[in-house]
Amino acid sequence: MSSVDRPGAQQWVPEGADLSQLRQAAPSCRGCELWEPATQVVFSAGAEDGRLALVGEQPGDQEDRRGIPFVGPAGRLLQKAVAEAGIDVSTTYVTNAVKHFRFTQKAPDSRRIHATPDVGHVTACRPWLAAELAQVDPEVVVCLGATAAKALLPKDFRVTKHRGQLLRLSTSRGEKTFMGTIHPSAVLRVPEADRDAAYAGLVADLRTAAAALS
Repeated sequence: MSSVDRPGAQQWVPEGADLSQLRQAAPSCRGCELWEPATQVVFSAGAEDGRLALVGEQPGDQEDRRGIPFVGPAGRLLQKAVAEAGIDVSTTYVTNAVKHFRFTQKAPDSRRIHATPDVGHVTACRPWLAAELAQVDPEVVVCLGATAAKALLPKDFRVTKHRGQLLRLSTSRGEKTFMGTIHPSAVLRVPEADRDAAYAGLVADLRTAAAALS
């Protein structure tokens, strides 16, 4: 299915649904082709009235198998960074811009290799993200990585150039504070000699987000 052919998720998003109803409806979504090879939809986790929302890219292999976001290596690193930044996890909501795992696989029993969602996948899935954020109504939204930034931030936003900057943007629930930073998986991909610095940068950005909470 090409990006032109993708119908988008809107017809599967129940109008006026609360977060529980959205979560129940999400497995039926056929807004793009990613639902078919994936194990399951991975919707969200955390506080349903979270003051801070962390939005990642898409589920990874472990998330796809377990149905919970950020439970793999990048998720564990994020949990450590959130704690070090002084963020209260009990008031934090965690989700992804794309709800199904996109991957490549050479054979049915071979390792599934992460493939970055394209703009069409982000666009197709955006109605879910908009609906859930409208229900949670966080004060601050942190976009982790370029894919999440494409879903929520201005088109000229670049993680390498604008990370850590606080933006006030209009939403269906009024103006909210947004910020973009690197995805925790980016920390794991840098050479080991540079990893501590990359991790410290992520923690510093999360501290900026935490300080923005009123």
